[in-house]
Amino acid sequence: MKACLFLVLLLTALPGRAAHDGTAPDVPPSERLVDLRGTWHFRIGDQAAWSKRDLDESGWETIFAPSAWENEGFFGYDGYAWYRKRFTLAARHKGKSLYLNLGRVDDVDEVFINGYFIGSTGRVPPQYQTGYHIERLYRIPEEFLDFGGDNVVAVRVYDQRLEGGLLEGQLGLFTRVETAPLALNLAGLWRFRTGDDTARRARTFDDRAWDEVTVPARWEPQGYRTYDGYAWYRKDFYLPTNLEGETLTLRLGKIDDLDEVFVNGQRIGGTGRIGRGEIEGSEWLKDRRYRLPPGVLRFGAQNVIAVRVYDGLYDGGLYEGPVGLATRLPVQQEQEPLTFWERVRAQLRDILDK
Repeated sequence: MKACLFLVLLLTALPGRAAHDGTAPDVPPSERLVDLRGTWHFRIGDQAAWSKRDLDESGWETIFAPSAWENEGFFGYDGYAWYRKRFTLAARHKGKSLYLNLGRVDDVDEVFINGYFIGSTGRVPPQYQTGYHIERLYRIPEEFLDFGGDNVVAVRVYDQRLEGGLLEGQLGLFTRVETAPLALNLAGLWRFRTGDDTARRARTFDDRAWDEVTVPARWEPQGYRTYDGYAWYRKDFYLPTNLEGETLTLRLGKIDDLDEVFVNGQRIGGTGRIGRGEIEGSEWLKDRRYRLPPGVLRFGAQNVIAVRVYDGLYDGGLYEGPVGLATRLPVQQEQEPLTFWERVRAQLRDILDK
């Protein structure tokens, strides 16, 4: 019993394991469009309403970022706090690949743009995992932004000990040229429902009562903090006629843990033994790329993607992009070698799953 408890605690404490949502921090953005360094509104404590776009921050204190909040008048404080900052983004930037860079945050963050969740790093208690060593770089779906208007970024931060807050980095909104741009970007809001029902694959299935979640991002910070098991994602999209005749690939990035994918009710692929809920240990690291067979898509009309997901432990969902349609099948690259801690985590996970 003590050995099992030790493995659970170690598995939770180790770095890595899909605890970071967004774009890999080793891919630098090319140009800063909005500088977010400077004065932010700040409040200690924790309320879900503080993520909302129309919140009145007039009663909040102000703080400089990037800087540890201990250096800004909150010495000795550990726990939850929120940052908020308003900005405008010129209309000429619409259509670009946009990213929010928050530098390094101590320890855990959950980030919202105009009230929409866009990503997180680390885990808040009770499954605490620090992310203090990871640069925050989150892709912003275009549909979440008001180009030419008022926007707000809200950051929920949890600090366990020592320094806390938005510590250091090039805070701002950036753009960069995509090395393999998508023909149709499907990141943003998807409909979501826990549980398992194979009728959900159908194109005509009524999902209007489902919740909405951000993709790519883990489902835990979006209202499903302790959920493990089966869940379904669905997304409607219009497919323009100019893509007809192209060889199209559906890219879903990385999914934790197993998946089965349907387009207009037809199965196009999957990763892992989802029917049995059997996890081999490394499926969550695999990049999902599924070629779309002829006849499955409807050009000049609405289409539906349905993704069945099984999560066995901790993080779950479509957690890392790119998410969308590509006009050619990218060469399937070999998985990068796992770090030492990733190998340890995978081995521990195999033990726990048995």
